[in-house]
Amino acid sequence: MNVFNRVVTTILWLALAAVVSVAAVIPLGTVAWLQTQLGRAGVLLSEWKAANPTNFLIGQIAVAITAVLLFGFLAVLEVWTARRRGVRIRTAQGGSAELDPSSVSRRLSWRLDQLAEIVTVAPTVKAKGGAVDIKLEIETAPDVDVPMKTDEVVEVTREIIEQDMGLKLGKLDVRMRYAPVDPDWVQ
Repeated sequence: MNVFNRVVTTILWLALAAVVSVAAVIPLGTVAWLQTQLGRAGVLLSEWKAANPTNFLIGQIAVAITAVLLFGFLAVLEVWTARRRGVRIRTAQGGSAELDPSSVSRRLSWRLDQLAEIVTVAPTVKAKGGAVDIKLEIETAPDVDVPMKTDEVVEVTREIIEQDMGLKLGKLDVRMRYAPVDPDWVQ
């Protein structure tokens, strides 16, 4: 659903940008064209209604019902898929549990914050099927060796997720940044 939303949104934004651009360049021509098209549509609808009022009414009802069903279905899908779900854990003895992604996030924050030279940790955890996708925003001391610290963070994260919590690690994205240098520390 996410890809569908992005495609539709992109198309709508591009169309809106084109319409606004044309209207900004030739505003009077755009208004005249729009009035002409609306006049033609009005005449066409009047002819259809005069030709067969019953079919016209059936057409109106069909268009209204189709619109409500289509947009209602899309709205329900949007709300239903936006619902946060936990990730399912299976034990060796055949038991199972569901763990909330925020619990995984808190556990990662607590454990990674204990590593040397880590100032702050902001994990974002998303359950995806039987796995968790994790994005870590980490702020480190200004003098840290980033490649080594990144390897350590990845190793500890994998250990926490796969061994300690019994989850499957999906995509792991680590973003490191240095903490601001304290002027008193430099001197």
